[in-house]
Amino acid sequence: MTWFHCAESRPWASVRLFCLPHAGGSAVFFRPWAKEIDPAVEVHAVRYPGRADRMADPLVADAHQLARLIAGAMAPLIDRPVALFGHSMGALLAYEVARLLQERGTAPVHLFASGTCPPHDRHDSGISKRDDDGVIEELVKLGGTDAEALREPELRELVLPYVRNDFALVENYVHREGVRLTVPVTAIIGDDDTEVTERQAAGWADVTDGRFALTVLPGDHFYLVERQQDVIAEILRALEVPAPP
Repeated sequence: MTWFHCAESRPWASVRLFCLPHAGGSAVFFRPWAKEIDPAVEVHAVRYPGRADRMADPLVADAHQLARLIAGAMAPLIDRPVALFGHSMGALLAYEVARLLQERGTAPVHLFASGTCPPHDRHDSGISKRDDDGVIEELVKLGGTDAEALREPELRELVLPYVRNDFALVENYVHREGVRLTVPVTAIIGDDDTEVTERQAAGWADVTDGRFALTVLPGDHFYLVERQQDVIAEILRALEVPAPP
């Protein structure tokens, strides 16, 4: 099973943008981006194992291992410049993937870290250790999942294992000394996000010797749903791709 979903293949694209979803998320979250982004960019959304059409694949509970698998799967697609965009848990994974790619001599041209604290400034929220109702309560608070749907026992049985796995992956993550990024990094957050403050997001500057920028948009943890056009415009600016009319 392929690791990436590309809604629109663009052989002429000058850059590939790899998008890594949040905890409990899947590649479908980024499906609208392919239609909205400039034709010069080919969007590849990462398909994590253990959910959606990869439900039969075993879950991966270690961020470093998952990053290695993603980076390895990207190898055939690095025949042109690539950029990484990760939201929440996805930003943490995108950072680790960027380190691996740089170490292998195929560094991304940009890392976009959305909706989370930097890798060296984290805390254990303990969400993965809560009972089912507690995990769902957290999902409702964050706003990324349809709470009513999760009240259905059959759907709970399918969804909660990988949601709990993802929260555990983030909670157990430990930043390791090693490759320091030289690539530009842009952190993007919502101004009403309870998961990360502007001061915390500014800490992403410490992970790279490259350029750093911080963008704050109106919204909560899932600001990028309503502010999709603003996020895409920020990506195109950073990648120096003309914004679509």
